[in-house]
Amino acid sequence: MYYQILMDSNQIPIHSKKEFEGMRNAGALTASILDKLQNIINPGISTEEINEFCHNIILKNGAIPAPLNYKGFPKSICTSVNHVVCHGIPNKNKILQSGDIINVDITVILNGWHGDSSRMFAVGKINKKTHLLLKTTYECLMLGIAIAKPGKHLGDIGYEIQKHAESKNFSVVKDFCGHGIGKKFHTPPSVLHYGNMGEGPELKPGMFFTIEPMINIGDWRVKILKDNWTAVTKDKSLSAQFEHSVGITETGNEIFTLSQNNTDLPINVL
Repeated sequence: MYYQILMDSNQIPIHSKKEFEGMRNAGALTASILDKLQNIINPGISTEEINEFCHNIILKNGAIPAPLNYKGFPKSICTSVNHVVCHGIPNKNKILQSGDIINVDITVILNGWHGDSSRMFAVGKINKKTHLLLKTTYECLMLGIAIAKPGKHLGDIGYEIQKHAESKNFSVVKDFCGHGIGKKFHTPPSVLHYGNMGEGPELKPGMFFTIEPMINIGDWRVKILKDNWTAVTKDKSLSAQFEHSVGITETGNEIFTLSQNNTDLPINVL
């Protein structure tokens, strides 16, 4: 989850090796909850039921749902269905139908550290075009992570994501971005999902941030609904997003929010 695009600065927090452990634990809890969702996200479930399921697990593990009451957000997770790009608000009246796609975005606070990740789920079975969107979005995330290492620049991440998405004739949402994370929900830097090689701050060991590309089948432009949270595609085309929290190490990076049962990409095709 992200509230706004944050301005980059030279004051990007640098964390010690010991602080990686806090992020590791928080990220593992977030990933474990997302892993469990594959068993409950089926036609007929409401997004409010998904919210309650996640909320209860978070509390049982001694953690706090970071989105709840954050800047006025009313729920514990975000549930973004079909053409909702991000920040969808769970609702008892939003019942998932076969063929829908949904992004579930979870951020926990565990012992003061934020674990932030989101994943796409297919409701029932989806068609091949929608499958390609989800697969491509996941690939964009992993390509962005692969290049995130010391000596690279933030713009390198955005460049790799944009290049891959556009090679499949999809578009990259530009209104939202990844962000620094740690003891605070949102810190510098902004992690854009488009850009040019060599642009932006240089990556250094100890930086923590999210990479969370939002990819649309149609045009990249979005609008915010009257609830002041829900972002949707202007042309009502489908949108997908995957997100991980990562830490830059001496030799590369560590993904804090990896699936523990290899369901990072839980999709079925017709």
